[in-house]
Amino acid sequence: MTVTLDAADVFALGPAGAVAAVREALSGGLDPDGDVARTVVPLARGQGLLMPSEHDGWFGVKVATVAPGNAARGLRRINATYLLHDSATLTPVALLDGVALTTLRTPAVSVAACLDRLRALAEERAGAGLRLVVFGAGPQGRGHAVTVRAHVPVADVTVVTRGEGAVPGWADRRRPAGARETAELVRRADVVVTATSAREPVVDGRLVRDGAVVLAVGSHEPDVRELDSALMERATVLVESRATALREAGDVVLAVRDGALAPDALVALSDPAASRAVPPAGRPLVVKTCGMGWQDLVVAVAAHRRKAREGGAEGRN
Repeated sequence: MTVTLDAADVFALGPAGAVAAVREALSGGLDPDGDVARTVVPLARGQGLLMPSEHDGWFGVKVATVAPGNAARGLRRINATYLLHDSATLTPVALLDGVALTTLRTPAVSVAACLDRLRALAEERAGAGLRLVVFGAGPQGRGHAVTVRAHVPVADVTVVTRGEGAVPGWADRRRPAGARETAELVRRADVVVTATSAREPVVDGRLVRDGAVVLAVGSHEPDVRELDSALMERATVLVESRATALREAGDVVLAVRDGALAPDALVALSDPAASRAVPPAGRPLVVKTCGMGWQDLVVAVAAHRRKAREGGAEGRN
C-alpha cells in the first residue's frame, strides 16, 4: 500500500532529523558522485526537473517544475512531488509532498556539510551565539536560519531583501540590499546565507570575514551565480559533487572561467577533508549546493520511517 505524506508529515521529521539522515548516509558510504544526474526539461513556461536516485534498498524520484512567471500570478514558483519505492520489488511505498521535502532537505545538506565548522565557530563565540545574515526572505532563507539554529546557538538573524517589508518571524531585522549597514553586517557575520533567485552576485566577496561560513543555494544553472569570483578565489569551496558543481553551479563555473578557482581545488562531500572542522587558516568556507537526487531520497526515507513509527507500523529496512 502506498501511503501519502503531506507537507506536515514531511516537516515533522524536523531539521535535526533531516541533517542526521544526510550525515548518516554519507558516513555510511554514500558517494554523491555516483548519483544519477538530474534531467532538466525545457518547458513553454519554465523547466521540468526529474531527479531519480537509488541507495540502501530504496529508489525514489522527484518530479519538479520551475515557473518563473508564477510569482506574478500569486502562485508558487516551484512545485514538486516525490515517489518512494522499495528497491527489492520496485513497489511504490510512499508519495510525499515534494515542495516540503525540498524545503527541508536543502538546508539540511548545507548544515550537514559544515556542522563541525559551525560548532567550532560557536565555541569561538563562547556561548554568545552566531551572527547570521540571510539574503532572501523565502522558504530557503527561513529554512537555513531554522536549521542552523537547531544545531548551534544563534545570537541574531538579519534578512536582506531587494525591497522593504515586514520582518519575518524567524529574523530579528530586515535590511535592503546594498545598504551601508548591510555591508557592515556582512563584515561581522559568522554565517552568510544566499537563498535568492538573483542571477548576479548579491554579496561582495571582499566583505566576508576570514573564518566565516557562506551557504549558497539559490542557483543551479551554469550561467547564474549569487557569489562573486573574489569570494570564491579566497575561500575553501565545499560542494556536493565536483561533477555536479562543474556542470550546474554557476558560482563555481563562472569563478573557474574567471581564473579565480581551480576545479581540483573543490572539496567534495565524499572527500576526507570535508569532515574537518576548520578550513585552512585565513579563509572563509563556502558550501555551494545545487540539489541532488540522493538528498531527497535519504530525507524522504527518514520521513517515511518516522511516519511509519508514528502509525505503529515498521518502515521497510
